[in-house]
Amino acid sequence: MNDNTPSPPAAPVSRRSPGLVALVMLTFFVISLLTNIIGPLVPDIIKSFDLSLTLVALLPFAFFIAYGVMSIPSGMLLERFREKPVMIGAFVLAFAGALLFATQPRYATAIVSLFLIGAGMAALQVAINPLLRVSGGEEHYAFNSVLAQLIFGGASFLSPFIYSYFVRNIGQPGGEGKPLIGLASRLVPPDLPWVAVYWVFAVLVVAMIAVLAAVRFPVVVRSEDERAGAWAVHKALFQNRTVILFFLGIFAYVGTEQGLANWMSQFLSVYHGYDPQTVGAAKVALFWGMMTIGGVLGLFLLKFVDSRRVLVGFTVSAIVFLTLGLFGPGPLAKTMFPLVGFAAAVMWPIIFSLALNSVERHQGSFSGILCTGIIGGALVPLLIGRLGDAFGLRQGMFVLYLTLGYILSVGLWARPLIANKTVAMRKKREPA
Repeated sequence: MNDNTPSPPAAPVSRRSPGLVALVMLTFFVISLLTNIIGPLVPDIIKSFDLSLTLVALLPFAFFIAYGVMSIPSGMLLERFREKPVMIGAFVLAFAGALLFATQPRYATAIVSLFLIGAGMAALQVAINPLLRVSGGEEHYAFNSVLAQLIFGGASFLSPFIYSYFVRNIGQPGGEGKPLIGLASRLVPPDLPWVAVYWVFAVLVVAMIAVLAAVRFPVVVRSEDERAGAWAVHKALFQNRTVILFFLGIFAYVGTEQGLANWMSQFLSVYHGYDPQTVGAAKVALFWGMMTIGGVLGLFLLKFVDSRRVLVGFTVSAIVFLTLGLFGPGPLAKTMFPLVGFAAAVMWPIIFSLALNSVERHQGSFSGILCTGIIGGALVPLLIGRLGDAFGLRQGMFVLYLTLGYILSVGLWARPLIANKTVAMRKKREPA
């Protein structure tokens, strides 16, 4: 070989990366803690700031509308700067939001704070969803997505208990001696003990920034179709009927999830007289805990059953549980609402995987559009609050029948190009 011959470029690391999958799962855990604390806080926020249902609904609106603003730009930033800088930048935004509200706990700053946190979470979602598909394998994406949802639900189960721990100990006899309570008592106003959770989040986000800074990201090679394209690509995708239908599916799912999680505690308080700081918070936690259990069952079923059938079965169950929760007596309601979380466990990952596996090109850009659909978490709770002020909270929550009905339809009309791999499919591929 000639000495002047240039050396070949270093071979990129394999697209499959278990370590990267683990980091994505950790990120889902943190996103969940920051995202799903709003629901347990709603009754305290109403009481602390003397708000109507419509005004308090503007808080999740501010959080989730950030997804509509940030998702597509985040995809473009991802192409220019890659995953690690975008993820670190996203957590910096979340830190700024958490610190702002922790130090200035007012309604106006809460709006700004939640928008900043939401913008950071939007950028993270855009980065990690295609990353999970690439690093874990396209044929395993439905399975890995449900696993991520399981972890997401586990973190959401913990967050209401973090809230309850602080509100039940700050300012109470004997509370000062418990871990973190003495420090939190000096950091938060005595009449707003629930603000302590935002100090916890600020510290947690700093820890994630440190982890990301220390971790060496493998070189994940994406095909051209997995990259987020320019605005022209997004414009072309928006003209695709399949893209719009799946966008509405994500909109409907997040609207359902947040509509119930944000209003469940208030519903149980208004209609059945349950204490929101104890029973309400516990039932919101159980909602996410049941989502974790549902995720385990979903992981099992997806190895044997087509994902569309799983989606239809779980959605029908969710409609039944919701009906019993809305119209049943108190003991039944506080059991049925968490069970909706069990049924919702598979909805996000199956809709997302069906969507990305239903187009031949531009999955990266499509992911950004799908994440924009998370604005359903802004609009549906706001609509429930507005209707609740006008007609009553129970009537406002009838909106969830519309969103669940649309999710049910996804399982009927979806025609993915790549189906989830099942045991039966493996057997068919085995040589005779």
